[in-house]
Amino acid sequence: MKKLGIYIIKQITVGFLLVCFSLMSIIWLSQSLRFLDLIASEGVSVGVFVQMTTLLMPRIFTILAPISLFASILFVYNRMLSDQELVVMKSAGISPWQLAKPAMLISLFLVTLNIYVMNIGIPKAEDAFNDLEWKIENNISHLMLREGEFTSLQPELTVFIASHDADGTVGGILINDERNPSVKSTISAEKGFVIQTEKGPRIILINGSRQEINKKNNNFSAVSFEKYSVDFGLRETKARRKNSVRVRAFGELITALNNHSLPQTERYKWFIEGNKRITTPLLALVYALVACTGLLISNFNRRGQTKTIAVSLAGVILIQAVDLISGNLAAKNLSWLALMYANIIFPVITCLVLLIEPAFLQHRRLAQKSDPSGGAYV
Repeated sequence: MKKLGIYIIKQITVGFLLVCFSLMSIIWLSQSLRFLDLIASEGVSVGVFVQMTTLLMPRIFTILAPISLFASILFVYNRMLSDQELVVMKSAGISPWQLAKPAMLISLFLVTLNIYVMNIGIPKAEDAFNDLEWKIENNISHLMLREGEFTSLQPELTVFIASHDADGTVGGILINDERNPSVKSTISAEKGFVIQTEKGPRIILINGSRQEINKKNNNFSAVSFEKYSVDFGLRETKARRKNSVRVRAFGELITALNNHSLPQTERYKWFIEGNKRITTPLLALVYALVACTGLLISNFNRRGQTKTIAVSLAGVILIQAVDLISGNLAAKNLSWLALMYANIIFPVITCLVLLIEPAFLQHRRLAQKSDPSGGAYV
């Protein structure tokens, strides 16, 4: 039975990885389309672009993983039933409960992984994504000012830098400013750094000179400086986004009802998010049980298991729909919270009873055959 369990686990694992990777690749490509304009408009490098889209994957993984596991288990057990492997195993006395154990082991591993991702992975990824998005929208020193290139920040403002340093400073700066119709100025500096202000980004120049030509009378003037600032005249700096619910720690969410500094609607929202970090990972176990129960307790049919698969698929769709609906309703009225947990507990108990009962009845029949009188056999 140990070798049989390993065989089934390998089949399910390979199928799960293929389905999950395929679905995540499709979602990654669709999500990437949202950020393509950043490359053209903000001058974002391909590396930053990939980093941004990758940070969205932990959240998507928690959604796709249970679905991928359901599809993989359904495919593996249906193939084993079509090849009559399960028929032979059942004839050898292996119960549906024993055959379902490999799927349950994988689902329990996935439950543990999803708990980690939802409580540690997603908060870190969301925080890093928000921070990177803010830098893209505001930190022009690393994203818009490129080494060895002339960058036109405005029609009459061009900036050139020779190098980026590790501490965020830029070196070898040359600025051509013709925003004033009557004056043309050229500024050069050894180094500088960009700061954010309420009115937008400014660059602080260190050890340089400013040369001006008055366009009306062609007078030339030059001045040296130790420190000088230039306003880029770009849009106002956007404030950092407030941390969303997904960034909050589990303890902070589950105790949100006692946090009276928040409005009641926010307290409910936080509290439900905390409970979702418990119920959502458990969907992997629920889907795994739904996928294997119907195929393991049903009889072999040469015409296929279309009806059984359809019932299992309908059950998963119903569970997913109830999970979404109950979560939205519970965020407004906590009395719906019971439905969130019932949506997990009821399918699990039902599937376990259906899987264990045949083994229990078979054991009871064997005991009766051993002792027809119904008494204890000695």
